[in-house]
Amino acid sequence: MEKILNITNGDATVPIMKEANIPGEFLPWRDVLHDGPVPQTDSLDALSQIRAQFIFDQGWGPLEEIKQGFIERDTTLKSLKDYEKIVLWFEHDLYDQLQILQILDWFSQNRLVQTRLSMICTNQYLGMISPEKMTGLFKYEEPVTDHHLALSKNAWSAFRSSSPEKWFDLLKTDTSTLPFLSDAVLRLLEEYPSCTNGLSLTAQKALDIISGGEKNPGKVFKRYQTTEEKMFMGDYSFWAILNEFIAAPDPLLELSGGGTLPLAPKPDLELTITQTGKSVLSGQKNWMELTNIDHWIGGVHLTPDNLWCWDAAMQTLVEKS
Repeated sequence: MEKILNITNGDATVPIMKEANIPGEFLPWRDVLHDGPVPQTDSLDALSQIRAQFIFDQGWGPLEEIKQGFIERDTTLKSLKDYEKIVLWFEHDLYDQLQILQILDWFSQNRLVQTRLSMICTNQYLGMISPEKMTGLFKYEEPVTDHHLALSKNAWSAFRSSSPEKWFDLLKTDTSTLPFLSDAVLRLLEEYPSCTNGLSLTAQKALDIISGGEKNPGKVFKRYQTTEEKMFMGDYSFWAILNEFIAAPDPLLELSGGGTLPLAPKPDLELTITQTGKSVLSGQKNWMELTNIDHWIGGVHLTPDNLWCWDAAMQTLVEKS
């Protein structure tokens, strides 16, 4: 029997694939690459250590367990010669597109000789479909070509650059080999602070929802998800954005009972937008001027001395002096 490795976008997909009797072994790619530092490093191992530390610092799990997960993932990837075929199963959203870039960049540097590499990437959320529909996705399978690898290498390098300009330049590049990449590039740029009020697009949407009267954190998150054409953000990342506003010296949000949102908020918790939050939301104040920004997007470390904002009206990046 042919030895196959299926690399996919997270744990939720694997049980469905197994129920669908997808042949082979499974490797879920768990990293939330749109959150935290993803700088240039000399090796996959070095980057995995940075990512493990970030995930731990966010309070998303025990450090040794997280590190071990990365070690096991990277070890499996390095054993590619053990497989006759590797299939990448991913989606159209930002979360998945960044994972595809990382994986294909790695394959561009570790060329396969005997192993066949193919990809299934559609606009269907793999963790939400039935086993029958999962099996039907094989009709979208295509071989990974040198064009896929070259584009991914260029885009992954741009994502990890210390300046966002190379990532922005991808909008002027033919990325049709990866048909969902251009939308992902733009969506990540929209997570830079707005030049108008300093809010990322996600933060803007969250404050809009809360300002509109929705106070329950879980319902705020669910309503936020409906605003995304391509859902990409999990609740842990969403809570982190809200908690930054709650914990600020001049808070934009207040949480009933005090403190910050836990990973699993209780249903009786309520969020309220403050007067400062309303002023930022309306553009009367700028969040970048109210906080000592220390935020990573890929390889870009946003600080008061290295600050970029997104001009939505002009669809361009602006470097703040």
